[in-house]
Amino acid sequence: MPRVQHTPDEPVGPVDSSRVPRFAGWGTFARLPRMDEVPTADVAVLGIPFDSGVSYRPGARFGPAAIREASRLLRPYHPALDTSPFRVAQVVDGGDLPVNPFDIGAALDTVDEHLSGLYAAGVSPLVIGGDHTIALPALRAAHRAHGPVAVLHFDAHLDTWDTYFGADYTHGTPFRRASEEGLLDLDALSHVGTRGPLYAAEDLTEDRRLGFGIVTSAEVGRRGVDEVVAALRERIGDRPLYVSIDIDVLDPAHAPGTGTPEAGGLTSRELLEILRGLDGLDLVGADVVEVAPAYDHADITAVAACHVAYDLVTLLARRRAVRSRVAEPSA
Repeated sequence: MPRVQHTPDEPVGPVDSSRVPRFAGWGTFARLPRMDEVPTADVAVLGIPFDSGVSYRPGARFGPAAIREASRLLRPYHPALDTSPFRVAQVVDGGDLPVNPFDIGAALDTVDEHLSGLYAAGVSPLVIGGDHTIALPALRAAHRAHGPVAVLHFDAHLDTWDTYFGADYTHGTPFRRASEEGLLDLDALSHVGTRGPLYAAEDLTEDRRLGFGIVTSAEVGRRGVDEVVAALRERIGDRPLYVSIDIDVLDPAHAPGTGTPEAGGLTSRELLEILRGLDGLDLVGADVVEVAPAYDHADITAVAACHVAYDLVTLLARRRAVRSRVAEPSA
């Protein structure tokens, strides 16, 4: 399969769309090589087709496939960040994890074990889900590799509730469990894009107690992207950062294909601009979750999600390139 590779010493790039139509060939993310096609990798896109933790509409187990299919149209140069991410780092598609759909605990252990292996091998993961339950094992693995991490959580919902029907591990509880387990840097936690009704005012009190600050979707509209980015960067500082994105942070006009939609969300443009404003921070891992294609229309949600994932891949690749330059011995 002909691929974009300008010199033999460069990372192996995506399939060359000038020679192979975008609708042909393997359906990997952005038509990138599979992990088994390259000797080493810097960044891996990993699918987790799991939605046993949802509380409303199921279907996010089919999210990774939908995101990959929509990503066929992505191109190898990112003009907003002036970067060719697949040239500055070896980015691969790591396939899907075979997580147990009947045992949430077993599924979380599988995710933790696999992501911990990637971190140990020096690979930065971008997870595509799947429901938001998988953020917990992703944070466990990130903590094992980097210690307590700053978290930037884009979501319509807090996801810091205690239990659902007596269950501790659901898509509405991962950040509460992560805070309780000591995985997070409590001075650098932020929700962005929250909105809609809650169960009680105590939800906000409990969220603050766990260490989170909140930038609602309405605040993003009033304050503007630049001001929000400046505040987030100040809060995060030079800490290792994990970014978790529930696609329902977007308004249903931009992301109808999700399990728990809420009116009044961010636009896809606002989300992408905020992400680009994180350039230069110590991003160590990320996820994009809750894409449920059965409720999508004309692939609107999948297209938004694949572009969000592409921006995260670009940030991870740029960060890896910076680390590589710093690690090079001086002449």
